[in-house]
Amino acid sequence: MIRAMRTAASGMYAMEFFIDTIANNLANVNTTGFKKSKVEFQDILYQTQRAAGTSTVLGAQNPIDVQVGYGVQAVSSQKLFEQGDITQTEIPLDLAIRGNGFFQINQPDGTLAYTRDGTFKVSADGILVTSDGFPIEPQIVIPPNVTDLHIGQDGMVTVLLAGETAPQNVGQIELSKFINPAGLKSLGRNLYGFSPTSGQPVTGSPGAPGFGTVSQGFVEASNVDVVSEMINMILAQRAYEINSKTIRVAEEMLSTANNLKR
Repeated sequence: MIRAMRTAASGMYAMEFFIDTIANNLANVNTTGFKKSKVEFQDILYQTQRAAGTSTVLGAQNPIDVQVGYGVQAVSSQKLFEQGDITQTEIPLDLAIRGNGFFQINQPDGTLAYTRDGTFKVSADGILVTSDGFPIEPQIVIPPNVTDLHIGQDGMVTVLLAGETAPQNVGQIELSKFINPAGLKSLGRNLYGFSPTSGQPVTGSPGAPGFGTVSQGFVEASNVDVVSEMINMILAQRAYEINSKTIRVAEEMLSTANNLKR
C-alpha cells in the first residue's frame, strides 16, 4: 500500500509537469514563431515477484512473470517545429520563413542563436536587428536615405536611395537548418541554441535545396493549437484526480490494516 502511494504520487508529479508544459504552450499562443512542446512519458522500474520459467509447487513452470511497476516519469519535452500560420503585416522588415530553416542571430557573447521570429528592426546604426537589438548574421546595414526596401524570397535585400532610380544590393539573409531541430536548446527571447543532439548547423540561402523561402511583410504565428491543448489539459486534470484518489484508497486500506484487532 505504501508502494501504491508512491506509484500514484509519481503519476501526480508527471501530470504536474504535463500541465506546466500545456500552460507554457497556451501562454505563448500569440508569440511570433513560437513552437509548442510535446511531453512524452515512460513507465519506471518493475519489481519481479515471480519470474517466468520458475517451477511451481506442483512442478509445472510459471508461463509469465509476476511484476509490479513503480509508476511513470516524464522523459522528454520535445519541441514540434511544424509550420505555423503565415500572417500578413505589410511591415517591410517583417519576414516569415515558408519551409525549413532558421534566421541566424548574433548574441552579445559572440555566439550564434537561431530563431523563426522574423520581426526585425533597424538600429540607430542602420543594422538589421531583432526586437532585443541583436544583429542578424550575416550583418546587413540599411543606408539612412532609403526610400524603398525590398527583400526577395531568396533573402536578397535591395534598397532604393533618394534621388536614384536603380536599386542597390546591400546583402543577403542566410538561413540555417539542423538534422534534428528538436534537439535545439530553448534560450528564451524566441531564440534557440546549438546542442550536441541538434547536429551542426548547415547554412544556405533561402530557396536553396532543403531551405525554405522568405516572405516580406509576413510573420509566422505560433503553431499552438488551442483546442488540442485544452483537451490535453482536461486529460491531465482527470489523470491527476484519479492518481490522488488512488492515494486516498491506499491510505484507507492502510488505515484499515492498522485498526485490526486481535
